[in-house]
Parts: sequence; structure tokens; C-alpha cells
Amino acid sequence: MRGLKLALPFSAILVLTAAAAAQDLEVVVLEPGMTVDRSVRVRPGVYRLAAPADSGAAITIRGDSILVDFSAAVLVGAPDGAPPDSFVGVGIRVEGGSGVTVRGAVARGYKVGLLARSTRGLRLENNDFSHNWRQRLASGIERESLVDWQSYHQNDADEWLRYGAGIYLSGIEGGEIVGNTVVQGQNGLMITRSSGLRIWNNTLSWLSGIGIGLYRSSGNTTMHNAVDFAIRGYSHGFYNRGQDSAAILLYEQSQRNVVAYNSATHSGDGLFVWAGQSTMNTGEGGVNDNLFYGNDFSYASNNAIEATFSRNVFAANRAEESDYGLWGGYSWGSRIVGNEFAGNRTAIAIEHGQDNEIAHNSFRDDTTAVRLWWNEIEPSDWGYPQHRDTASRDYRIRDNAFSGHRVAFRIDDTRGIELEGNAVRDVDTLSVLSGDTDSLSITTDGSPRVGPDAVADLAPAPIAGGVDPRIPAEGRRGRRWILVDEWGPYDYRSPKLWPSASPDTVPLELRVLGPPGSWRLVEARGGARVEPGHGAVPGTLAVTPPAGPAADWAIALEYRGADVVTAFGDSIPAGEPIRFGWERFFAPVDWRIRVHAWEDATDPRSSPAAFRELLDRGAPLLEQEADRIEWLWFRPRIEDIPSERWALRAEGTVELPPGEYRLRTISDDGVRVWVDGRLAIDAWDPHESRIDEARIPGGSHELALEYYQVDGWVELTVGIRPGGAH
Repeated sequence: MRGLKLALPFSAILVLTAAAAAQDLEVVVLEPGMTVDRSVRVRPGVYRLAAPADSGAAITIRGDSILVDFSAAVLVGAPDGAPPDSFVGVGIRVEGGSGVTVRGAVARGYKVGLLARSTRGLRLENNDFSHNWRQRLASGIERESLVDWQSYHQNDADEWLRYGAGIYLSGIEGGEIVGNTVVQGQNGLMITRSSGLRIWNNTLSWLSGIGIGLYRSSGNTTMHNAVDFAIRGYSHGFYNRGQDSAAILLYEQSQRNVVAYNSATHSGDGLFVWAGQSTMNTGEGGVNDNLFYGNDFSYASNNAIEATFSRNVFAANRAEESDYGLWGGYSWGSRIVGNEFAGNRTAIAIEHGQDNEIAHNSFRDDTTAVRLWWNEIEPSDWGYPQHRDTASRDYRIRDNAFSGHRVAFRIDDTRGIELEGNAVRDVDTLSVLSGDTDSLSITTDGSPRVGPDAVADLAPAPIAGGVDPRIPAEGRRGRRWILVDEWGPYDYRSPKLWPSASPDTVPLELRVLGPPGSWRLVEARGGARVEPGHGAVPGTLAVTPPAGPAADWAIALEYRGADVVTAFGDSIPAGEPIRFGWERFFAPVDWRIRVHAWEDATDPRSSPAAFRELLDRGAPLLEQEADRIEWLWFRPRIEDIPSERWALRAEGTVELPPGEYRLRTISDDGVRVWVDGRLAIDAWDPHESRIDEARIPGGSHELALEYYQVDGWVELTVGIRPGGAH
């Protein structure tokens, strides 16, 4: 291993050292802020150890040749009932040193479960860093919010830490990450500037961000991991953009890694590969020479595989029921061989690709099998096309099997295509060609050798003791199993109600989900009628709410059945009653909306008086009435509204039952709201999508709203929710 002058592999040294040390370890009791500098065993128990919000930690490990055996001791960093987006600090911090082993720890309620920096030969074994920080999502069942979009493009200054992690490693050289669990957080295992790691037999699933992320990290091996359901930005039948979530992420010059035999399904992208900003600026480098072999990347909301501006090998992988099986924009010198593509909107889509091989793949029931093209106009702020030839050219497409497609080949402005030995059957249209594209001669019969057997010479040796993490055929396979609520993907380990269609449907069918068991109705509030009153899990019920535009009703059920683990990590034994339910609140506002166009002289940012005059006396582009405002678009979805430089004023009355409420806006670019003449929300400076709230009591209220849009995305949502606190 690079940089380590040892007669044995460092992982073997670690195992031998840990085994010897474990025979006679000092037993310690954890204390807040404790530093461990020698091999110890932690006395089992639950330790409530808050961590400072900055880079400090509840427990610090520092030294060489140290084994810290936590013996399943539990570190808890947050008070009971605290929401996950309030968690702060680090549970366990490993600072420098060499030959450090952390075994059997459980740490929850922190921003980061374990953070390690500048360590040689780190071993993390059988730890559980589940139920740490995650963002409360603003997207709903029928419409997403731009607030939830993430960005992992930069991490040179540890920007990834803002999203938390179960495990965060920086500057680690050599070691093993084996048998660890991270579920129900935002990010699982995040790695930067690290090499020589063997990452295997981990469960990093049911996360709302990234399962495994690598940044400037090369020469690592990632095998036999379950990295499923790393997803946000998805609502089945409504939207599916994923909001930059991914099961496995390789970013910014991460090279010569082996990623094999992993299950990475039901995520925003199964695999997301991006060369990095330095490549985008200079045209040099990339996330190159990685091998992705024998992984299941199926059921992605976007791309089973997205690999851009780089050169890699994709062999014997599975990509099923995704928008794109493989999106390879600007990929060059890559091999796409022996993979199985099935049921995707487009199996392989590559723009501006060069010198790529597509061979021995099986394509089945994709709408379009292979899509290749070149765009005349490329973004002017990209340095890449200024330094590289970006023509679409030189493909070797051979010995593939195509069946059940509407179009086998859709190709625009692409030269140098070699086709040989492909078999095509039950395809509506063999090819759709346009622009400066080679004519194609396609074989329509034969039996080419496809699948893993055809590329067995590329297969890396499995790790001895490595598990098969793939979801079985009878398991939860398919995008219909993806369900994302305000805390991320639902894991089916606790009872839950979820609508089968729009929550406004009458009667509303609710699915009863969770472990096997039974349920019964225990309460129906607000005039809601429920049929039936009891049943089995899984099952369905129907709710008929009172008639009228307003909604203020709730139902509660009681579950009895199998063991339950809640989304917040609470364990409830089998047979114990568990209460769960569904509620619906909607307060209509009789909005009277007027939309105006503004220009330099009436710019709301620089000419507030002129802008006010425009709203008061200017001729509107559009006038309409509505009982809600929920606008989200990049291109206008309402006729007469331009794509930029427009504003609106809306006025209305709302009637609220007695109680406390929150007036909430999600806006991009500027918004302000008055309640009974008092300015309640003032977010007038231009901003990207953000949430603002103000308390409002029950009763009758006059509302006034002003909003302006500069350019780009439009997001404006105005609503009222019960409860005085977030």
C-alpha cells in the first residue's frame, strides 16, 4: 500500500494488533470531552454526551496502535424528542495517529457520528452511526421545493460537513471500513483526500442525501455494501428529480477506485461521477480509470449511472427502471460492457462523447436503447469545451442484444460509428438519424454473447467473507417502493399512512404500511369518516372528509404486530400498541392577484418608490383569483407571465379556527407579507429558495403579499400550518 513500509498489509496488522489487545483491555467510563490515548474497552451503557457545535467532539481518540472497543456503548448527543435538523457536534473524533481501531460504537444525535482526520491505517468495525443529522425537507407529495436541492461540487474546505454524516473521513491513508451501519441520516460515509481504504460489508441505506461519497480520493476498494434508498426529491407519480441525492458519489479527481458487488438502488442516482471543477475549468484530469463492476444501480429517480467528463469502465452492472440507465455526457475512452439495461426511458445517453465502447450489453424494454448526440451551443462559462475537442465521434457498438424498444438507435451529429454483431428483435424503429451522422448497418439476428460472462476477465476478486447485498427478486424492487416524507425515505420498519393519489382526492385512499400486523381506528377528528375501521398491515382505508374547500381533520390508528424501529431510532417490542395517523389542514385564502412587469426604472431592488407606484397604479399583465399560491417553474407555466423581471401583489382574507398557526413562505427571489397591516415576513433582498415563517393567531385576517422575480427559477409558495412552533 502506497506510503506504508510494512511486511504485511496494514489491514492484517490491524486485525492482529486488535485481537491481541482485546484480550486484556482497561475498562473506562466515558465522560464529556474525554480524550482516549490508549487501548481501552468502554463500559456498556447509554452515555448522554452533548458535543459543542463547532469542530469539538464528545469523545476524542488520539495516538498510535490504539483499539477502542465500545462494546455497544451508546453515545447520545441530543435530548429525547429533538428534531434531527437540530443536532450539532461530533460524537467520536479520531485525530491523527496510526493503527487506530474503533469497534462496536453506537453514536446518534450528532451532526457527525464519527469524524477522522489525518490517520494512517484506520479501522472502523461494526459501529452504528445511524440517526444523526438530516435536513427537514420542504418538498411535499404533489410538488417539490428547490429548498431541498443539495450541492456537493466543492469540498476542499470541508463544505460537505454542512450536510452532516454518519462517518466523515479526511486525509486517511490505508485501512478498513467494515460492518458499519448508517441509516436514517442524510449522508452515510463521506471520504475526502483519502486512499488505500477497503470499504466492505457496510449498510449505508435509507438516507436523504449520499450513501458513499468520495472527493479527491483514489485507490480505494468499495465492495459488498448495501447502499439503497439514498433519495430525496421523489414522489411517485408526481416528480422525480432526485435533488442531487445518490447512492454512490465520486467527485473531483477521484481515480483508480474499484466499486464492485454493491447494491445501490432506489436512489437519486445509483452512481454519480463528476470530473470536478478543475476539469471543467481546464479540460484536464477527471474522475478517471475507475472500475464499476457487478453493481445493481437500478430504480434511480434520475440516472442509474451518471458519469461525465471522464474515462472509466462500467462492466456487468444492472440498470433497470430509471430515467436513464447511463448518462455519460462528455465521457471519453470509456468501456460500457456486459451490463444489463431494462425498462429505462433511455438506456444509454451520451452527448459530446468520444472513443467509447458499447459491447456485450443486454438492452430490454427501454423506450430508447442508445442515444448519441452533439449540441452546437455549449455553456459559455465552461472552460472544458475551450480546451477539448467535444465532437460526438468514434463509437464501437458491438455484440449487444436489443429487444422490445420503440427506437434502438437515436443518433444526431455523430461520426465514426462502428456496428458489428448486434442482435435486434421486436423493435419498432431501428434507427433515427439526423445531422452529420454516419449511416448505420444493423444486424437484426444472431445471438451475441452478452452479460457478465462476456466480461469475466474484468471481474475483481470478491473479498473473502463479503456478503451479497442485492435486494432479492421478491423484495422491494421498483420505484413504487420509494416514499419520501419530510425526514427522508421511509424504511417500512414502523407503521405509516400514505395517500395513494393526491391528498385532495375525495374520498382519500390511504395505504397502511409497515411491518406485518393489524390496525384499528381509535380516533377521527373534524368530521372525517373512515372505512373500514380495522384491517391488516399492509392494507388500505378510505377517508371521506367534510365537504368544502377548507380542510381541518385528522385520524389516528393503533398498530399491533412485529418489532418496530421508528424513523428516529426508537425500538418498540412486538405486540406493543403504537399510535400513528394522518392529518390534513388547508386554509383557503381568497387571493386577488395582479402581475406586473418591471424594468430598470422600476427595479424593486434599486427604485423602491417607483416600484411601489408600479404596483399601485400600473397596468397589470395578468389578474386572477385563487385560493392558494403554489408556483414553481423555470419556464413560465402561466400564460402572460414573462420568464424574468416581473412582480406580483396579492391581497386576501383568511378565516382560521381558534389556535396558533404559522404563516409560511418559500420564495426565490424576494417576498414580503403583511398580516392585518403589520409586516410579518420581510425577505426582500434577492435570494435563492428559502423558507420564512411568522406566527399568526386564529381568527379572521387580512393578508397582503408582494413578490418579485429577477430571473432563473421561480418559487413562491404561501401557506398556513397549525402550531406556533416549527
